[in-house]
Amino acid sequence: MEMSDGAHAAAVTSLIDMAHRARHAHNSVELEFMAVNGTHALAPYRQAALWFADRGICALSGVVQMEANAPYVHWLQRLCASLPERAPPLQIGALDAPAGTAEEWAEWLPEFGLLLPIPASDASPCGALLLARDIPWMDEEISLLAEWADAWQHAYRAREPRVRWHLGSLKARAAARLQQERNAALPWWRRRVVQVTAALGLALLCPVRLTVLAPGELVAANPAVIRSPLEGVIERFHVKPNQLVKKGQPLFDFDQAQLATRFAVASQTLATAEAEYRQSVQQALTDGKSKSQLATLQGKIEERRAEADFLRGQVERASVLAPQDGIVLLDDPGEWIGRPVMTGERILRVAVPQDVEVEAWLPVADAIPLSPGATTTLYLSATPLTPVAATLRYVSYDALQRPDGSYAYRVRAKLDGATEHRVGLKGTARVSGNWVPLAYWMLRRPLALIRQTLGW
Repeated sequence: MEMSDGAHAAAVTSLIDMAHRARHAHNSVELEFMAVNGTHALAPYRQAALWFADRGICALSGVVQMEANAPYVHWLQRLCASLPERAPPLQIGALDAPAGTAEEWAEWLPEFGLLLPIPASDASPCGALLLARDIPWMDEEISLLAEWADAWQHAYRAREPRVRWHLGSLKARAAARLQQERNAALPWWRRRVVQVTAALGLALLCPVRLTVLAPGELVAANPAVIRSPLEGVIERFHVKPNQLVKKGQPLFDFDQAQLATRFAVASQTLATAEAEYRQSVQQALTDGKSKSQLATLQGKIEERRAEADFLRGQVERASVLAPQDGIVLLDDPGEWIGRPVMTGERILRVAVPQDVEVEAWLPVADAIPLSPGATTTLYLSATPLTPVAATLRYVSYDALQRPDGSYAYRVRAKLDGATEHRVGLKGTARVSGNWVPLAYWMLRRPLALIRQTLGW
């Protein structure tokens, strides 16, 4: 039996209308309702059911609310789960049903069934639309229903969440690929598992640079450290932070009131000792006793002179001068004014602006073997797009305690060329070590953590 031209044209018109409605459906529930009830406009049937491998029977024709625990629903789930997944529509009946469901076919469904498979997607597994009626299915109807099933599943999949890396889909794809290779009886070297394993092994053996990241900054390479030449109180500063100075230019002065008083007393004491000596020299011409005291008075004069010379030097050192040309590295001069300092205490630094290098603090956990000459790159927080290239100069042998209480190794690297960045800019330093396999680069930290935790 074939469809008439008028009936065929009406069916095609219904197909176009239903495809349009499917594309503009509001949600998946509306599409499921269309699948089991709206399909009747294309070909008459008595019963319809929509099944998915993960959800089971999700829609039945003629009912609004499906009873999930009904015996009819359980039988349909066993039937659909046991049917093979095939791309073309499949006509089935009681003789085609698997064992365990064929005996009850006549009780639940009409004689002639049609299975329209729904292929699996990245977000959900496969499914099927089952239609059943009392008369055989015509080829024209099957072709029309197959086209409708394809349009419907396209609209249904478009409403699924876009999940590219879904564990279930990856497992399904892998299982399908393995089954396809078994069916094709491919040689072992052409199997995808062998090829993927070999490619992964080669990738893990690929040599890469062992690199570590550490907080770093630009520091002066050879600054002149200005320390307190004496004990005293700083009276005033002649320079400001980041000021360029010349060699011999005054930097700061100590309070000289006490030093000047002590120097004046020492000078007067020296003058008194010299006057006593001259008087004893005149008396020694007539008095032998005074002549014997000349050596003692001469010693006192030398003692007073040494004391006066020392205090004179202290007064001269009370005004500190710049030892070289450069820029003054100082935080806040106001914190030093009026503050007593000890001899040798660091006050400030004078650094040459072009004499700059990289200083980084390598954490103890990242202390990989590094040799002088290793490539070092400093990515400054202020200008991350213009990294500073340097060459490793040395790594300290002992870990030093940082202000935050942690321990780290000091790393110094010489710049490969001149830079316009100023001293004090901070960022992240990347230090490159030896070449290692990619597997070691990936597993170094996890293995170290396991050994520290388990002692294995």
